[in-house]
Amino acid sequence: MLDFNSAKRSLFSYVLAGLAIVLMTFNLLLIFIVAPTDAVLGDIQRIFYIHVPIAVMSFLAFFVVCIGSIMYLIRRTSYWDRLAHSAAEVGVVFVTITLLTGVVWARPVWGVWWTWEPRLTTTLILWLIYVAYLMVRSYAPNRSQGSLYAAAIGIVGFVDVPIVYYSVQWWRSIHPAAVVGPLAESGSLEPIMRNILLVSLVAFVLVFVWLLQQKMAIQKASDLLISISHISDRTRV
Repeated sequence: MLDFNSAKRSLFSYVLAGLAIVLMTFNLLLIFIVAPTDAVLGDIQRIFYIHVPIAVMSFLAFFVVCIGSIMYLIRRTSYWDRLAHSAAEVGVVFVTITLLTGVVWARPVWGVWWTWEPRLTTTLILWLIYVAYLMVRSYAPNRSQGSLYAAAIGIVGFVDVPIVYYSVQWWRSIHPAAVVGPLAESGSLEPIMRNILLVSLVAFVLVFVWLLQQKMAIQKASDLLISISHISDRTRV
């Protein structure tokens, strides 16, 4: 039964990876060949099709961290702890890329690499929160305490996600308005741009799910090795 379940997970992983590669390749062709060149910003605007989906994936990852943390505090099972931990690591990768792609876009458009405007500042705070989440796990006195402390950070830290999203509305900001979600205005994007953005979002969702699955599998194997090590230590004593 274990071998059968393992085989199913491996097959799912391969299929998911294959779909992600195919769709991402198609997505890149759309971005660099089909997408129209912006009349004002030029080719630098194409980073929009990568920057926005990656930012959305970071929000999704931290939402999963929040749910996993809540469920861990309720159930105290290793599955939910692994889910939250894995999603946090994937989320930190995505929010890091979000900041970097934002910087690449800002330099030619705003004339500076970085400015302390609300969207950038709150996103940096989000990055710091979840880096702290991972550090707490690494430096806690023991694993149980690390999981509890991290769960608290994972739940409270998610509050910054809607703050990041609504920051362009709540404060005076030079950041472009939202193009996805509740703040997106109807007709803010041309149909072809909207469709390419949708393809990009789906492609990055597949990448996110695959990365999360892989990280959870690695985390589960690590937990198993730690358990075996503890049993071995007790046996020797």
